[in-house]
Amino acid sequence: MRLWDTYYTATSLEDAVKLLGEYRERARIIAGGTDLIVEIENGARAPQVVIDVTRVSGLDAIRQDADGTLHLGPTVTHAQAAASSVLQEHALPLAQACWSVGAPALRNRGTIAGNLVTASPANDTITALVALDASLTSRSARGDRIGKLAEFYDGVRRTRLAPDEMVVDITIPGAARRKHGVYLKMGLRRVLAIAVTNVTIVLVRDDAGTVCEARIALGSVAPTIVRAPEAEAALVGTLLTDNDIERAAALAVEAARPIDDVRGSAWYRREEVAALVRRGLESLHSGDVRMGLPQPDQMVKLWGRTRRWPRLSGPTIAHRADGDEPIQTVVNGQNVAVRGANGKTLLRMLREDLGLVGSKVGCEEGECGACTVWLDGIATLACLTPAPRAHGAWVQTIEGLATAQNGTGDGELHPVQQAFIDEDAVQCGYCTPGFVMSAANLLEEIPHPTREQIKTALSGNLCRCTGYYKIISAVEKAALKQEAALKQEVTRKQSAQARGDSER
Repeated sequence: MRLWDTYYTATSLEDAVKLLGEYRERARIIAGGTDLIVEIENGARAPQVVIDVTRVSGLDAIRQDADGTLHLGPTVTHAQAAASSVLQEHALPLAQACWSVGAPALRNRGTIAGNLVTASPANDTITALVALDASLTSRSARGDRIGKLAEFYDGVRRTRLAPDEMVVDITIPGAARRKHGVYLKMGLRRVLAIAVTNVTIVLVRDDAGTVCEARIALGSVAPTIVRAPEAEAALVGTLLTDNDIERAAALAVEAARPIDDVRGSAWYRREEVAALVRRGLESLHSGDVRMGLPQPDQMVKLWGRTRRWPRLSGPTIAHRADGDEPIQTVVNGQNVAVRGANGKTLLRMLREDLGLVGSKVGCEEGECGACTVWLDGIATLACLTPAPRAHGAWVQTIEGLATAQNGTGDGELHPVQQAFIDEDAVQCGYCTPGFVMSAANLLEEIPHPTREQIKTALSGNLCRCTGYYKIISAVEKAALKQEAALKQEVTRKQSAQARGDSER
């Protein structure tokens, strides 16, 4: 199955905008592709042209102006945003919303701009950014257009973005000294769950604790993200007493217009709006607003130690699905040139064109983790990654993991692979490559992970044999083995240095 006719890898923003102007309705911008690839596979979209902007320098920047205004580029991923110390300090609800998206490998691909443009009322980051009073800048050959995010939506999955426009900047106003916010989400499971309901609350209070300004945004309870103006007005001038909180929670429900669907009934969603608003206001009153969000240096990102952020220079590259342009990449340390894969996903290219079948075909929607590979050192879902994205990149699969560990290819297994054998963590084996790739990346990133960090790292990998206890035990054992090997290596080097000193 050919997913598109031509895949352009833009090397400049000007080229991307020019291509959009040329192809308009026939084209789609891609960065993460976590929604777009699924839509194409399911037949919901059929773009002739896909324009990849991930190789354009500077589009993944998070910066803050002198006046405190925050700017997020269009390729900032959920993982980058969640781990940003600037966002955690000045736009905490957005960092929390990004942390709640999917699991690590999905957060590594998905972008905030893509989440906004997809325009689902259940999307996490829209609620946070509406409450934070964010604005969007879109660009076309006609120039830039700036508008409030809250005015960007016309309905379910409908935006006011013109066919020749792309989002180039997300702006959040500078925070007042006593401005605080919190994001809360109710899903059917802890991870990889679309919101049944989500809520963001942002308050400004004076030195005495009196609320001066309130913004409450509700998600998944109407065709678009909605505000709760009556609840906001009721909070102004209060000290957030129990009665104030209860009244605001009840009034927030009045703004919800939910429907019954497979994730929850309208009645349940109304109950959740009240519960989440109540919980959020109580957290803001007590000052305990992090809601379990890890500090940046403790956050599991699965970026490993060898991650790269490759940029491409020169002219924009066109990979035509029916053309002979090769995808030139490095796979497991070997330079390869693949022809005939320009219209495929990376997973299909690895399996069908390179014979690397360790990465498994599972859900093909980013929810099972069986296809996890490393793209430029970062854990990535190959089923949601276009094959041409690997052009000029570095790909690591389960087949090359042992060689990557010791660099010799002598057959010695990676510590994680050996630990899976020792701990009987392999059952049917279908999901095992994905688990191993996630775990190995974790140990590169955090050599001594806690059990909670291990669970987070593996949260995007599903074992249908329910073998999680032994899998977690195997990762813990691999960490200990890796630590012991490192100590032996340090001892060996110290002994060699001591012998050299004595001989001199």
